[in-house]
Amino acid sequence: MSTYSAFRTLIPVRPDDIDMNRHVHNSKYSDYVLAARYDQMERCYGMSMGAFLERGLSWVVRASYIEHKRPLLLGDVAEVETRVAEISKHGVKVEFEILKETDGKTSARGWFDYTLVCTEKGRPQVIPGDIVAIYSI
Repeated sequence: MSTYSAFRTLIPVRPDDIDMNRHVHNSKYSDYVLAARYDQMERCYGMSMGAFLERGLSWVVRASYIEHKRPLLLGDVAEVETRVAEISKHGVKVEFEILKETDGKTSARGWFDYTLVCTEKGRPQVIPGDIVAIYSI
C-alpha cells in the first residue's frame, strides 16, 4: 500500500444493487468506489469534482482491477477506503478496499488508474502542481 493518506466513506447497500444471486452485483463495486472518490475529493482533499470541471479538467478511468473476496448483502453498509498509490505526469493510481462495516472483513479490493484530461480537447493533461500537492497528503 502507499504512503499517502487513506480516507473512508460509508455507502449503504440499496435494493437495486442486488443481483439474482441475492448479493451486490459486481458492477456496483465500481460505482461504490466512484461515489467514495467524489465524496473524498470534496470532503478530504478540499477539491470537488466541480472544481476540476471549472478548470476545464476531468478524470477518466484508464484501467481498473477488482478482486472480489466476500459478498455484500442487502442491509449491509460498504465502508469504502481509498488512497492514492501513485501520481504520474498525467494520472493517479487509486487503491481501494471495500469492507463490510459490521465486521470489518474485506469484500473487495483493487485499484483504478485515472488519467487527467482537458475537457475541451478530450486529451491527457499534465497534472498541475497545485493538484499534485493536494493529492499528496
